Amino acid sequence: MRPLPRIASTLLVAAVTVGTAGTWSAAGQTSPVADPQADHASDPAAASAVYTSGTEGYDTFRIPAIIRAPGGDLLAFAEGRRDGGGDSGDIDLVLKRSADDGATWSDLTVVGDNGPNTFGNPSPVVDPETGRVVLLSTHNGGDVTETEIRAGEVEEPDSRRVWVQHSEDDGRTWTEPREITEDVKLPGWRWYATGPVHAIALREGPHAGRLVVPANHSSSPPEGSTDVGTEDKYYDAHLIYSDDGGLTWSIGALEPTPDGVVNGNESTVAELPGGRLYVNTRNQNGTAPGNRAAAYSSDGGASFDGPLQPVPAVIAPVVQGSLLQVQDGPLLLAAPGSPNRRERLTVRSSADEGETWSDGAVLSEAPAAYSDLVALTADEVGVYYETGVDSTYETISFQRLSVSAAAQG
Repeated sequence: MRPLPRIASTLLVAAVTVGTAGTWSAAGQTSPVADPQADHASDPAAASAVYTSGTEGYDTFRIPAIIRAPGGDLLAFAEGRRDGGGDSGDIDLVLKRSADDGATWSDLTVVGDNGPNTFGNPSPVVDPETGRVVLLSTHNGGDVTETEIRAGEVEEPDSRRVWVQHSEDDGRTWTEPREITEDVKLPGWRWYATGPVHAIALREGPHAGRLVVPANHSSSPPEGSTDVGTEDKYYDAHLIYSDDGGLTWSIGALEPTPDGVVNGNESTVAELPGGRLYVNTRNQNGTAPGNRAAAYSSDGGASFDGPLQPVPAVIAPVVQGSLLQVQDGPLLLAAPGSPNRRERLTVRSSADEGETWSDGAVLSEAPAAYSDLVALTADEVGVYYETGVDSTYETISFQRLSVSAAAQG
């Protein structure tokens, strides 16, 4: 058995070199095709690259997650993939920050470096009680693949393991990662991923202050089955939560019975007005119509009110998506808007807690994939997403969008 993958022990300090903020006007309608290399300060409706693949020592940047730190800065997390664009290999968790709502960004800093292994799937959240930034991630050996993990062919130390770390200074320095796998991963689970998207802290009800992290896993086939575990029906979405600011963690809502109809995968969660939770998930090649599914939770994420249900009205390929509940406003969902291709990043709006959705605002017709959303002002959000001119993963870019634009259609 191989030793547990090494976790870097050095506290990492961000060298922040933020430029002068641009002058912003209301975003209004988005441009039909946004150039990810555009000058963001001169055109607030255009996307600007936060990370550009092939720069800063990394072959590819992927897997965006973004939050606002207590001090006001935006913290934009990503995976820095050193040797290629694949999901395996030497992958670091990296961070840039913006003090001017995305007009300019700091130099890259490394939040986590697990040697030649994989350190990724960021899911950050701010604990409202302490103000600390809590960051969950998942790690595995750098020379194993998701397929091998799902097939049960990987020794446990190299399989998917779950970690948490935090920052007391708005993401400038970080504690060493602390493993929480035994608390949040059941023995029969194989694949595991936190997020990748921001987590939430509950604001209302008896569980106010609870940290809720969207996650997903694959399970092993039942005894006697001829399946090997790589079948998509063994994927599922779940939630984990902490009631003490990220010190201890529990498994929350999940659907334990694979049926091949809805196969939850990468998921995102929002707290609705009144405290109910809405979870929207990638439907991993299930037989239900459409590629999105959703469920509600009325107990702070401890359980689902019912099974995941298809959301066929939301046109999207099989891909991660992101939710944001605008305070005193609608629920937003970002995902590519093509049924079969990762392109046409679209932000939709729901005025009825996810029951129906607008056609939304198309940020660009260009290639696009994973995304995250962050509130900027009362009527404007930031969209942080993978995109490019000729291919999907050329940049992770940031674009401002008015809430009213997302409600169109």
